[in-house]
Amino acid sequence: MITNESVNQAIDYILLHIEEDITLEDVAAYCHFSKCYFSRLFKAQTGESVYGFIKRVRLEQSAFRLKTERQRSITQICADYGYSSSNYSSAFRLHYHMAPVSFRKNSLSRSMEHPFFHHESWKAESFEECSRKVVLKNLPDYHVIYERRFGSYEGLGREWERFMGKYEEYLTENTLFLERTYDDPAVTEEGKCLSDVCMTVGEDCPLDNTVTIKGGACMVYRFKGHAKHIYAAYQTLFLVWLPRTSYVLDTSRSLFDIYYEVDSRRTNMELDICLPVRH
Repeated sequence: MITNESVNQAIDYILLHIEEDITLEDVAAYCHFSKCYFSRLFKAQTGESVYGFIKRVRLEQSAFRLKTERQRSITQICADYGYSSSNYSSAFRLHYHMAPVSFRKNSLSRSMEHPFFHHESWKAESFEECSRKVVLKNLPDYHVIYERRFGSYEGLGREWERFMGKYEEYLTENTLFLERTYDDPAVTEEGKCLSDVCMTVGEDCPLDNTVTIKGGACMVYRFKGHAKHIYAAYQTLFLVWLPRTSYVLDTSRSLFDIYYEVDSRRTNMELDICLPVRH
């Protein structure tokens, strides 16, 4: 778990400005620390240098867009992240051990292997089936207590149990539980997936680890079923639904889930998958 709020603020800053030419100096200055001190603090909390984190996230976000924005060329996508075609190809090969064109071509087969339930096979819904479950909504902002972690999304069930016990005094009949995810586990190494477990509170909550999750225009997919099938729902949205619509993900906002029902073993679930979008 990432417990230092300055590091969390730095991560938020990096994610918001990932398409810009940001440096260690920029991030340290944003957090009001010297670059030497902040470098040590960031690596102690995340296991990565600031530079390494920025480089990795740029490549992984570009890879995700190769997968979902098929109408755009590889040259256009790599330029969004400040790469020339030749530099991008070299950096991409070092990270994924294949060329960007091969990654795009094989994105479906790469996504078919479930990252957590390794012996489970899954089948994508058709575009029509998925569309019947997706509704465009204008969601409110959510002020939340949150805790952030690096690691497999598979372990989030245990995190929820601990989180809800820790902040039990802030629970009310109107509390909503949200899970904010930043990575596609078919693109990002399982142990480096970033996520926040969250619960809504009033803006007068005295805790330091509070933040506002931006709402706005979201495509909302209602999921009902076993936890192991959430991955298939996300991949259907990414691989089947999103590429055939006029919508693209709004990278200035986070993807998040809103939970309505979870049994004690975190198996049968009902939740909304909320994708922030723009035309």
